[in-house]
Amino acid sequence: MDEAQLRRELREAALAHRPDHARILARVERGLAAPAPARRRTRLARPWTGLRRRALAPAPVAGRRWGVVLAVTAAVAGVVGIGGLAVTTREDRPAGPAATLPAPGPTARAAGTLDPGSNRWWAQSDLALTTQSPVAGLTVELRIARTPGVVSTGHWRTRPAEDFTVTVTEEARDLVYRWTLKPGRTVPPGPHTFAAQYNHAEGVRDASADTYRILLTGPDGGRTTLRGGFGPGGN
Repeated sequence: MDEAQLRRELREAALAHRPDHARILARVERGLAAPAPARRRTRLARPWTGLRRRALAPAPVAGRRWGVVLAVTAAVAGVVGIGGLAVTTREDRPAGPAATLPAPGPTARAAGTLDPGSNRWWAQSDLALTTQSPVAGLTVELRIARTPGVVSTGHWRTRPAEDFTVTVTEEARDLVYRWTLKPGRTVPPGPHTFAAQYNHAEGVRDASADTYRILLTGPDGGRTTLRGGFGPGGN
């Protein structure tokens, strides 16, 4: 049998072979479970000097033929082993929800001032609010520090009274005026004023601790918060 025929028959045998996957996996598992063999000491090879020249002579034809057989057999075994043991794992995960940025709140500005009609016994704090777009939700909170003699005498706003719920609360440190827009009502773009009125001890009252906070909500749910004060001094 010549070398070409031998290669052809080995290749046909390899292609016709159907590996037993279960048996191969079992052998691999047994091999992994077995204890590792003790390391053997390796003897150093003798130097080439002095070796007989016949040791370097080419191997006979029969030896080359068996080398071809072993090489082809090893290649076939490698193909079978890879085909029988290769496993591809794919994990499909559902895509997460896309990040949604919050809607921008209404554009607005505000300023707190002491009304020029205030006097030595009574004062009015004015909160001027200007909105640039329609507002679907609005809460205006005005805090007057409870300096000596501070007592509420009233309040008002330029928007319709029926659009708001109004409360005046006496807290430990502040007299709190709060206007809350009723559900279903809106505030159009434009200037709006909210005022708190109160008595105080005779003389010049320090308004530096008075503050305001405004929460505006747009039709799309975006929110804007404004904060500020009324500055030092006042009558």
